[in-house]
Parts: sequence; C-alpha cells; structure tokens
Amino acid sequence: MHVLILGGDGYLGWPTAMHFSNLGYEVTVVDNYFRRDACDELGVGMLFEAPLLSDRTRIWHELTGREIKVVIGDLADPEVVRSLFDGSVRYDWAVDDSFTGVPETVVHYAEQPSAPYSLMDYKKANVTISNNLLVTNNLMFAVRDLAPNVHIVKLGTMGEYGTPDIDIEEGWLDIEHKGRKDRFLFPRQAGSIYHTSKIMDTDLLWFGVRMWNLRVTDLMQGPVYGIETDETLMDPRLRTIFNYDEVFGTVINRFIVQSVSGYPLTVYGKGGQTRGYLNVRDTLQCVAKAMESPAEAGELRIFNQIMETFSVNQLADMVAAVGRIRGHNVKIRNLENPRKEAEEHYYNPTYQGLLDLGVSPHYLTEEVLHGMFSVVEEHKASIRNDVIFKGIKW
Repeated sequence: MHVLILGGDGYLGWPTAMHFSNLGYEVTVVDNYFRRDACDELGVGMLFEAPLLSDRTRIWHELTGREIKVVIGDLADPEVVRSLFDGSVRYDWAVDDSFTGVPETVVHYAEQPSAPYSLMDYKKANVTISNNLLVTNNLMFAVRDLAPNVHIVKLGTMGEYGTPDIDIEEGWLDIEHKGRKDRFLFPRQAGSIYHTSKIMDTDLLWFGVRMWNLRVTDLMQGPVYGIETDETLMDPRLRTIFNYDEVFGTVINRFIVQSVSGYPLTVYGKGGQTRGYLNVRDTLQCVAKAMESPAEAGELRIFNQIMETFSVNQLADMVAAVGRIRGHNVKIRNLENPRKEAEEHYYNPTYQGLLDLGVSPHYLTEEVLHGMFSVVEEHKASIRNDVIFKGIKW
C-alpha cells in the first residue's frame, strides 16, 4: 500500500512516516518546513537539532534499506496537491524518482498546529486559517477529481469540543427535538483560532463526504507527549522535532524540560484544566488501525484519540515527583492564566472506538517519565529558559 503523509516533517508526521515504512508500506512525505521556519522567526529553539527531511530519509535508507520519498512544497497551492495524484509530482529526494502511483491512504497532518501561535496577532491568525483550510480544501478536491477511492485520515483535535458540561461523545450526538430524531456532529466550541480552524476542517470534509461520497476518518486527538518510538531507537538522528517552548511545546514535554532546567513548572491559574492525553507511540497505533479498517464511501468516521485524562495539576505533580527522584530541584508555580479558559470544569469524553479497533494503550507511568527525562537530560546544555514562557494572551 502507498501512504501519503502531509506534514511529514512534523512532531507526528516524521514518526508516522518511519513507522509505515518500517511496516513495508510505500511512503511519500510532503512538507514546506512551516514549523521550523516559525520557530526561527519566533526565536524559539528546539531541544536538539533534527536533520532536514532529505537528510532524515537518507539516514533512514542507509539504516533500513527502505525508501521514504520526499516532496518539499506548499500544500496551500492546489497544483502541488494535485501533482501528488496525477503523476506530475517531482521528488526532492527518492531512491527511485518514478511516480509511486495514487496512494490508498492520505494522512493529513499538514496544518499550523499551535493555539498560542494562532492568537499572537492578526497576521498569524490569518496564516492559521488560510493554511489549514486551503490545504484541507485542496486535498478534498484533488481526491474527488483524481482519486475518489482514497481514504483520508485527518488529524482533528479534542479541542474542537471545548469543555461542555455534558459527556463528549465520539464525534456525533443523537438529538430528539419536538418529537423528531436526527444525528448531528457533536456541538463544538473551540477556545482558539487554531481549534476553530480544525472545526472548519471537519465541516469541509463532512461536506465532501455528503456530496461526493469521500471516505474520511477524523481523529480527534488530545495533547501528545513522548520522544522515542521503535524507529527512533535505531539512531538518535531519527528523533522527531521536540519543542519545549510555550508556542509549539505540549504540556508534558514542557514540564519535563522545565524540571531538568530548574525552571518552575508553569501551571496556568488553578491548574484544574483537564484534557485527554496520549503517547506518541499511540498516535502511530491509532493511525495504523484506522488505515487497516478504512471508512466506507460516504462515511465520516470520528474517533476520540486519547488514552487517559489528567488535570494540569496532576501532570505537574507526576512530573515533579519523578524529577525529584532523579535529583532535580523541581518547583511548581501557579501563574496568572494568560488564556481565557475554564480552570475548573466537567470533562468526561468517550474514547472507546480506537480501543475496539485493537489499539493497546501506553499509559503515562513513572517508567515512561523516567525515559523522557533521560533523553532531555542528555541535552540539558541546549535548553534556553528564555523561550519557555512569554505569556501569550487571549
């Protein structure tokens, strides 16, 4: 099977590419280095240097003999997207630069992924909306016109739902109103421009499913943590991009870096904000299971892609406990919350669907945290405390 991964240089995209290549799939990745360029623009460093895609794929080929084809291009340009399906694509790196053929599955990660970035100013909000919606729309039309049987696996976000005072179902809600019944997308109330763009992604694809019988699986993912996968353990040069700054870093990854560097853990407000989390290894599992049993033509299938829920206070306490065991002087500091969000709320999402498909969760244990600490400690000298917190407000 040929798998096309949009956003293949990212925190999730690169591990996904290696994972499917390791399983024997033909893999093509596309990226325009948005995240790297944004990090350079904002002056927020990464924990360690990650080679560019062509260098990464060359290392991968040397180690495994397997090929991951690379396209560097802006997917907001419809012709770049269409070239991936009509055979006019030009590869920036490949062992064999002949067209692999129309993919059976497209994994769509190619979006500006940061809520704080989307609210830094109106220009970055515009970048978020234009990039995210244009890429999704371009993909939808390319599939309709050139490859209508392709299965689109799109990465959504649990942030689309917000924090409603009812249980969060997996994408859909059955409604009875004035004696009649129907099924609707679960009500969504995003807390950032980024999350709002993801809601609009879902709406675009739901239109394509209804009008053109597209096949779509939408994975509503919670914040991801972790550094290593089976593939990255082959060679540290294969590790994925790892941010610890306020803009692109996720909370568990940030807390571990803060613990190692001696920076107090940044708990916003009361710290009762509760979300669903998963290990990067489980992202790979979830995408693989979704691919193995694709959505039917005319189906928008939605899974809540989390494995367990924690409040920020719980995460801070867990990270601090392990950090202290490892000899770090970890402190927790409650900051005035720069975000407009509920700090205490009800949160009870359903997340059974992926487990039913066979995903075996990796839970957040002391052992997992020790493993992450050990990698961060290797790179302690490169940590810049000045980029950890800048207080981006909305």
